[in-house]
Amino acid sequence: MIGRRDFLKLCAGVMLSLTAGCPLHSYAAQTKHDIQTGAEVLESLDFSVIKGKRVGLLTHPAALIPSKTSSAQKRSTIQLLRKAPGVQLTALFGAEHGLYGKAKAGEEVKDSKDPETGLPVYSLYGPGPTRKPTAAMLKNLDILIYDIQDTGCRSYTFVSSLGLAMEGCAECGKSFMVLDRPNPLGGLRVEGNRLDPKYKSFVSQWNIPYVHGMTSGEMARMINGENWISKKCRLTVIKMRHWKREYTWLDLNRAWVPTSPNIPKAKTPLHYVSTGLAGEAGGVNIGIRTDHPFETIAAAWIDADKLAKQMNAYKLPGVTFAPYHYTIGKNNYHGVIVQFTKPATAPLMPINFYALEAIKKVHGRDLYQESVKRGKTWNLFDKLCGGTGIRNRLAKGVSAKEIVAAWKKDETQFKKDREKYLLYE
Repeated sequence: MIGRRDFLKLCAGVMLSLTAGCPLHSYAAQTKHDIQTGAEVLESLDFSVIKGKRVGLLTHPAALIPSKTSSAQKRSTIQLLRKAPGVQLTALFGAEHGLYGKAKAGEEVKDSKDPETGLPVYSLYGPGPTRKPTAAMLKNLDILIYDIQDTGCRSYTFVSSLGLAMEGCAECGKSFMVLDRPNPLGGLRVEGNRLDPKYKSFVSQWNIPYVHGMTSGEMARMINGENWISKKCRLTVIKMRHWKREYTWLDLNRAWVPTSPNIPKAKTPLHYVSTGLAGEAGGVNIGIRTDHPFETIAAAWIDADKLAKQMNAYKLPGVTFAPYHYTIGKNNYHGVIVQFTKPATAPLMPINFYALEAIKKVHGRDLYQESVKRGKTWNLFDKLCGGTGIRNRLAKGVSAKEIVAAWKKDETQFKKDREKYLLYE
């Protein structure tokens, strides 16, 4: 019979990934319905790895786990750590959209006090340049825990906050822990060019493709291992149980909680990557302020049937396009709605550029050139794209196929570079 002490060591060996370690795997029977997030695994280990510690928590409303009595009832990680035996929760931290997830994209959030716990809430998306926790914020804790549900896209700023929080902890001599969660886009897909260092920003902080196919825990390991921050932090990753790389969120038996106001559904992360850049290029509506954010590509003057026919003619695998009409206020829009038939493998980022090309073929309108003539500034577009490569190709009028092919080298190299940081089969 194995003793409790040895059992805990065994659990730790299977479930914890330290920065110096190698990818580890759980060999338990796995199904899509019994996935356990890092927070759930931490609880199953009786919080042994953080007992006696003063803990800070960087989190948001989507960081929920089932209750012990009913899978339908949810608990936040704040509630979990407040009741954890031998653990002292001393501070809360919020990324973009704030601790409560209510702030709009780009809206700065001030420090505050949590009315339920009385704990200080430090904003890492606050007024001024505050993006990294300061020594004052970290003063009364030994370890900062990150439990945030990400979307799997470079421009979605949680991945930037992850690394900058690691850097802040390293600079102040504090430990850092990631409670891992699924990548809703799955772990197989890698799409887009890597970052041109000249265009490093909060929406493109790390040298990764636009779609990276990694969990937050894996990304933390890569940020640390590749020396992308000023000083390596003391990093621990609490792995999930039973998650596999081919799983998108739509494969899981878990309810989706909005990660931000415009990501309301389990399928929205897929659409965010598929239309967001086309929307930023200008000239089309992508469903913001409707019940289908990022799901559409439309304009008042588009022939919906012709555009759908042209988009489907590309025969992009795992995705179809249906004519779609809707109204926002007094404005009528016509175009296509994006429908994924194979979410785990369908191309996402390429859809943006096939849509711009299809509109040019159907209506003879080059939306990029029209935006240039209107005097559009491309600062944000270039930051989102991690450089000027995509915009330069749009300016030259090259095909969508050529734009996508230009990413291949970066995608292939990134898959090799990330391999040693992956934690899941």
